[in-house]
Amino acid sequence: MAVKKVEKIWMNGSLVNWDDAKIHVLSHVIHYGSSWFEGIRCYDTKKGSAIFRLNEHVRRLFDSAKIYRSEIPYSESQIAEAIKQTIKANKLKACYIRPIAYRGYNDVGVNPLGCPVDVAIAVWEWGAYLGASALEQGIDVCVSSWRRSAPDTLPTMAKAGGNYLNSQLIKLEAIANGYAEGIALGVDGTVSEGSGENIFVIRDNVIYTTPLSSAILCGVTRSSILVLAKEFGYEIVEMAIPREMLYIADEIFFTGTAAEVTPIRSIDKIVIGTGKCGPVTKKLQAAFFDVVQNGQDKYNWLTLI
Repeated sequence: MAVKKVEKIWMNGSLVNWDDAKIHVLSHVIHYGSSWFEGIRCYDTKKGSAIFRLNEHVRRLFDSAKIYRSEIPYSESQIAEAIKQTIKANKLKACYIRPIAYRGYNDVGVNPLGCPVDVAIAVWEWGAYLGASALEQGIDVCVSSWRRSAPDTLPTMAKAGGNYLNSQLIKLEAIANGYAEGIALGVDGTVSEGSGENIFVIRDNVIYTTPLSSAILCGVTRSSILVLAKEFGYEIVEMAIPREMLYIADEIFFTGTAAEVTPIRSIDKIVIGTGKCGPVTKKLQAAFFDVVQNGQDKYNWLTLI
């Protein structure tokens, strides 16, 4: 889905024209993937434009940079305010939000410490990440031949640019073979997550999901779904999920800021459950959208603009 150009992008404290938001070709981030970013959504709710879990996303951005021994030269509150400012400047009621901190231009060597940490915030209109029909009909996915990183190689709790080379390989393989998305396994052969989504597996009304130790990103939407599922009284089990459990599940769905709550109808051409959005998925999906579309927010997840 092509990015829809807007007027302004926030860069290092100033709003600049879209076409002027540029960096030097020798910036550290281009050569070594030294960036940390977030994907956030602003929804046009019935109570007005609102950002979903803004503070949690901003905190994760700072956590990601900290893991890589980098310090963002702004406070969390300043970045949160800059996000709101950028949305207002572009007069958007609903949008995708991409704040990114990155090592900029100075030295060109593996050691990043001589390079500044720059920050940019872009917003644009964006629809359903996996297609307009995905939320209702589900998607066809495959188990990827590419594994997630071992625990002592790359820190998967950091939402770092370099980590997404692995995600690209998973996604490209899936697309080349006619699937919408791929599921990565961890180094032990158990399920990890999608290229950019966490995964939930349902069997006999029990909800299973992979733990942080399965080389997953600590998803903000994932944590929201866990809250909703607990409120409905579902039993939730966080455990290492064997690959074969995917094939005999009653329902499976992805979660993520971009994917929201997307049902999976088949994996490796094996139909999951009835091959459509199942009742548990549908219930959780409806509860999620009741918050972000209708503004029914008893959790204080929405930041009104």
